[in-house]
Amino acid sequence: MGDVLAGFHAVWEFESDSVLIRYERGIRTPKLFQALGERRIPLSAVEEVTLTQGKRGTVALRLRPRPGADPVMEAAAGQLREGSDPYRLALPAERSTLAEYYADELKGLLTESGPTDRYLVAAPEAPLQFKAYDGKASFDGTTVQFRWSWTGASSTKWKAGDQSFAVAGLSGVEWRSPEVFEGHLRLLPREGGSARPTQPDQDPASVVFGLGYGPVHESLPFAAAVLAGVRSRGPVPAVPAPARRDPADIAERIRHLGELHQAGLVTDEEFASKKAELLAEL
Repeated sequence: MGDVLAGFHAVWEFESDSVLIRYERGIRTPKLFQALGERRIPLSAVEEVTLTQGKRGTVALRLRPRPGADPVMEAAAGQLREGSDPYRLALPAERSTLAEYYADELKGLLTESGPTDRYLVAAPEAPLQFKAYDGKASFDGTTVQFRWSWTGASSTKWKAGDQSFAVAGLSGVEWRSPEVFEGHLRLLPREGGSARPTQPDQDPASVVFGLGYGPVHESLPFAAAVLAGVRSRGPVPAVPAPARRDPADIAERIRHLGELHQAGLVTDEEFASKKAELLAEL
């Protein structure tokens, strides 16, 4: 087709086998769109094309991806608001005839349907990181790391220590939007793993969100990238030795550990063991 259709917040460029979506930057553009930047959607990843009436004199052209075709949408699991749907292009109502033309053209090019056994849309690229309420999460493409915050992490997580997870040892990711109550990102181990705490704030394989912590545009691409890593996992990679920590950071962690010890939340043995681990990182 080789044509271009510009709407609010995005431009769609139509090719014979794909749609290239370029998201605009600006204060009114959803931050998730800005984080995604540009995405090529193969038509083999699309199951349906719809055109519907929108709000305030607009129409919406939308692609519906096949189940399992896009790690971003798989991680989102239907939790995205309509305005943050990266497959939805809003246009002025006066362009509805043009939008209908492209919708019909795209429908004629669709040949696949049903779930896919591999991702057909590229995942956000690592390295990625974001700040959750109880810690910092980072992903380098093979390993997810959680580094707890002394101001937000539960005593259970402090006792467990900072965590490192190879994607080869994971079966998936559970993402709950920070825009709803009790948002979190939880890493799911392969079958046969030990029993897990019900509450994410007690699970060392989870980070919890809060106001301003783990926003959609940071935590969702992160979850999608980890999912893609899980899907294409190979042998469990060796976990690199942790980098030397800032002495001031270590001192702050030991101080907080002492507070937990004085409050009776950490035993004498646990306090001595964890303090020794922290000092060994200097």
